Amino acid sequence: MDLSAAVQAAAEQLQRTRRRVVFAESCTAGLVSAELATVPGISEFHCGSFVTYRNRSKQDWLGVSASLLHAPGPVSEQVARQMATGALARTTEANLALSVTGHLGPHAPQPLDGLVFIGIARRADDDGAPHTWVRRHQLTSSARDQRQAEAAASVLSELVGALTASGDPG
Repeated sequence: MDLSAAVQAAAEQLQRTRRRVVFAESCTAGLVSAELATVPGISEFHCGSFVTYRNRSKQDWLGVSASLLHAPGPVSEQVARQMATGALARTTEANLALSVTGHLGPHAPQPLDGLVFIGIARRADDDGAPHTWVRRHQLTSSARDQRQAEAAASVLSELVGALTASGDPG
């Protein structure tokens, strides 16, 4: 799905479900939020985005563990999960948080080149711990700007899935 189609699908699903979302973006540097914000009236459902491009920002703003940022590292399932739960904890009006962290290159370590992790945290109905899961995506494009757009579209596609019964694995 291309980015503009993903934006439309996400906006429609947010409006249909009346849910509010917040993002925690690393490799997309705010592109998810910026693209979603092009939809008129989306401010009713879009709370904002933490753009935590650097590790220290992930720690300070989202409460990501310094030890996890060291190993396994910022591009990992564990960090994506903590980014999403941190964003949800700090945005009380949001029902759902999505995070994205990845290596877009150039010069990424070979096993991580073009790899992104998308964390999802859904607020529990009973005020308990949020339900969380992480999706791994291997990007198919090679240019950095194309990878950013592809990663942003993936986040929005995961948002659509999380807002439907089919998106929640648990």
